[in-house]
Amino acid sequence: ELHDRVVQLLPRKPIIVEPSTTVGEVLERLVERSIGCVLVVEDERLVGIFTERDAVVRVGVAIDDVRDHAISEFMTSSPETVEIDAQIAYALQRMDVGGYRHLAVTSQGRVLGVISIRDILKYLARHLEVVEY
Repeated sequence: ELHDRVVQLLPRKPIIVEPSTTVGEVLERLVERSIGCVLVVEDERLVGIFTERDAVVRVGVAIDDVRDHAISEFMTSSPETVEIDAQIAYALQRMDVGGYRHLAVTSQGRVLGVISIRDILKYLARHLEVVEY
């Protein structure tokens, strides 16, 4: 299963925002859609990712003070990506080493989707053989 490809995880269509989108707008989208991250794209190029962790660690309780600030001030710049045809094991390794819960999925530099650690765990759980003792 870990040798299977990222494409088999069926990456979700990403929610994409521009760097100038406000923190308030992004937080509303995260909550409305019950998602863990948005991708920040400028001129069709991935420039950042903003995750629920960024919301807690970088924005924190200062939300009233930064609601109208650009998300580019709080995003993680130049985020790690994984190619659609990479092995799931490689994606998992990148997530582990970087401490990421989300990865943008690309094909030749173009953003196709997003995967999360939860997606990988669900995939593996569905494909595990039941071992009886």
